Amino acid sequence: MTATRPAPGLLELRDPPPGLPDPNLVPPTIAESGDPFAAARIVVLVARLERGRPIRIADIVARLNAAYLDWIFSPAVVTDVLLQLQVNWMADYRNSSGIVVADGPTGPTLTVEDSSRVDPWIVRQAQRSAADCTERLADFSRRDRPSSRD
Repeated sequence: MTATRPAPGLLELRDPPPGLPDPNLVPPTIAESGDPFAAARIVVLVARLERGRPIRIADIVARLNAAYLDWIFSPAVVTDVLLQLQVNWMADYRNSSGIVVADGPTGPTLTVEDSSRVDPWIVRQAQRSAADCTERLADFSRRDRPSSRD
């Protein structure tokens, strides 16, 4: 048996014992308004929706909840992101026809304009949300303790 001297930062791991479970379990996440991680998931779905016809927000919520089983999306959170997209569209194009959130006979709906300008615009919106996520992760990684308290 060879003895080694301990050294700072030296941590060798042996192979895991048989049957050891994977520790990379992800706790469930409840989507919140203002959270870039929720917004990124919502915007990416909106980018893939059918264009030129009203789609019930309830159906968008159901699709998100089916796609991300470890997340819970509420209609309020999804609507907040859609309304922000509508505001961003109006700021960029000075009209309200691109992203329309309205009340329909079966509940609130989203209609995405069927034009060639939507795809590049929505990709930029998704990239902005992804950049916000990356910044939030970078901020987290720079902290040296789990809370902001000293």
